[in-house]
Amino acid sequence: MDISTRDPTVFPPLGQPSPVATADALPSDAIARAAEDLGVKKAHLDTVTLFGLAVLGGAFVAFGGLFYTIALAGADGHMAYGMTRLVSGLVFSLGLILVVVAGAQLFTSDCLLVMAWASGRLTFREMLRVWTIVWVGNLVGAVGTALLSYLSGQHEFGHGLVGDAALHVAVAKSSLPIARAFFLGILCNVLVCLAVWLALGARSVGDKILAVLFPVAAFVAAGFEHCVADMYFMPLGLLIEHAGSDVFHDQLSALGHAGRHIPIGGFLANLAAVTLGNWVGGAILVGATYWLVYRRNAHDRA
Repeated sequence: MDISTRDPTVFPPLGQPSPVATADALPSDAIARAAEDLGVKKAHLDTVTLFGLAVLGGAFVAFGGLFYTIALAGADGHMAYGMTRLVSGLVFSLGLILVVVAGAQLFTSDCLLVMAWASGRLTFREMLRVWTIVWVGNLVGAVGTALLSYLSGQHEFGHGLVGDAALHVAVAKSSLPIARAFFLGILCNVLVCLAVWLALGARSVGDKILAVLFPVAAFVAAGFEHCVADMYFMPLGLLIEHAGSDVFHDQLSALGHAGRHIPIGGFLANLAAVTLGNWVGGAILVGATYWLVYRRNAHDRA
């Protein structure tokens, strides 16, 4: 490259010191602009790229779910409830950390696309296209990871304690009343979208990880509901319940936990209610609110 054409902000003239990079996070109004810009970029991704990133997003959250069940395995009766929830929340953060740092798409964080739509930079059809493709891709990635986890026999580790924890989570989720699942979904995605919001303002990988860690740990510790996580937990529970080996079910009997049942109807109802709740929490309570505060009268909508 001819040095005379180099960008002076990246490559200063010879003999002059390099510019000092700032470590300051973006201010909130700049994050709002960045969220809009990112939404426009996502909407213009081709279908194959968008779907592939969504499959990765589902798989990454599933890895967080897998870590979560390991942390829960055998903890009942040996650790205080609050500490158990805190530890499980911290390890589940792996999922969104992978999404933010490695790059992937999540339906829950993509609810922030309403900001670009409200500013007239996206059509409703473009926004709906992203949500549909990403939701389906997340489902494929999460269910595929659940299948791989089951086929690996990982649920039999710890003399069946890991699978027992996975079944416990799936039964609890599929048994939630629809209204409760909806409101738990709202609260969950407020925190998830705030985690993504903070990460948009971060300047380094370490900053992004710290930005994600505590909001995600908080929603998991509080027992809130995330639709992409549920796409992993409940299919894994169904696989374990209906296709688990005799050895595994004997281990459950020895633990006194045999006979757990995951209703298919409960799984589908939970997924629908939590998805809708996540949309309300992310699109309205975070996205629309920040648009009203920072972008309603903005003059840089280009």
